[in-house]
Amino acid sequence: MDDRAAPHRATSVTPAGGLPQAGQSPPEQGPAAVDAIVQDLYRAHALALVRLAHMLVRDRESAEDIVQDAFVRLYRALPRLHDHDQVLPYLRTIVINGCRSALRGQRRAAQLRVEHDPPGSSAEAAVLLSEDRRVVFDAVARLPRRSREVLVLRYYLELSDTEIAAALGVSRGTVSSTASRAVAALGRALKEEL
Repeated sequence: MDDRAAPHRATSVTPAGGLPQAGQSPPEQGPAAVDAIVQDLYRAHALALVRLAHMLVRDRESAEDIVQDAFVRLYRALPRLHDHDQVLPYLRTIVINGCRSALRGQRRAAQLRVEHDPPGSSAEAAVLLSEDRRVVFDAVARLPRRSREVLVLRYYLELSDTEIAAALGVSRGTVSSTASRAVAALGRALKEEL
């Protein structure tokens, strides 16, 4: 499959003997069943989750680490999860929380940075991004945290407002109003820069 393909929209994975269908109680999950479920989820959603994390933290290596940590946490928690329809939203929430932690760490590191440190992105990476794309990414990066998260989840992962609300732990109305304000603010910022 092409790396640039659209993000996955599947909401659950059903490996052989894996997640039960809606309404069924979860089966006893031994290590082999947990392994199979996590492996199937990883194959189906890891790339989209790395892309999501990369959009939020703007650092590929950090995004990959965040997603890897999220799958480790899911692996440990899966035997205790009762609602297996919520495994993918749970995984997204872990990734978003990991991004928040990474961004807090980046802010702390920036406050301690010595002035002679080279910038984080390489010249080669800067050349690869088109100027318009860089301007949009920069404008999104300046939005408040929740606005960035809502825009990335809505327009990049194409999640519904209900799915975004579940991932962020807010109401559906908050998602709607945040998205509206974020799009307006982004439009104003881009109008000034372009």
